Amino acid sequence: MGRDPRVVAELGRPETAAETAARKAESSRVYRSSQTTRNLIAALLVTLGIVLIIVLGVPRGEPAATEDVDVAAAAMEISDGYDRAIIVPDVPDEWRVNAADVMSDTVPAWTIVLAPGDGSYIRLAQAFDADETWAAQVLRGAAPVDTVTIEGITWDVYEIADPESAGNVAYALGTQAGGDHVLIYGSASPETTAAVAASVADEIDDLTKETS
Repeated sequence: MGRDPRVVAELGRPETAAETAARKAESSRVYRSSQTTRNLIAALLVTLGIVLIIVLGVPRGEPAATEDVDVAAAAMEISDGYDRAIIVPDVPDEWRVNAADVMSDTVPAWTIVLAPGDGSYIRLAQAFDADETWAAQVLRGAAPVDTVTIEGITWDVYEIADPESAGNVAYALGTQAGGDHVLIYGSASPETTAAVAASVADEIDDLTKETS
């Protein structure tokens, strides 16, 4: 004896054949959709796992520490090689020295690149057998706007209106030291630049006396 059709509560009557087919089709669609979502999540997790394994498996060493520059040793070597006195500034221990060597474009210049630690930089350059025309070349044609006396040494003051056009140089001090020209320049403040100038005043005075 056949079973009576099942009454569907929502309908209050048995489903028709068409309604049964539609319900089963919708159930199949929902099931397939859930399986697709599960498969996507599983694939994503597998991918992330592979990436993590690759990242962890790649050998990584610590970045090589930048060696401290021995300014005194470099200055002695340059002094012997060029047979002349070399200026060495006395700066705070916390300042970093990024370079100390002779850099040459048109004129050889003993150059020390300093990083005060405030995000700025400052260079002290002693150009051999040069004068203020060399400073103008370095500063992209800038001319002095004033003078200032620091520890008995008179310096030309350069204030760069457009630092970007001058290699990120905003302020500079320049003076003649016997046959050499000394330029202190960079993005550091006038106060910081003046402090470096003060630290080499005696050496500049000695160079001036040697050639007078």
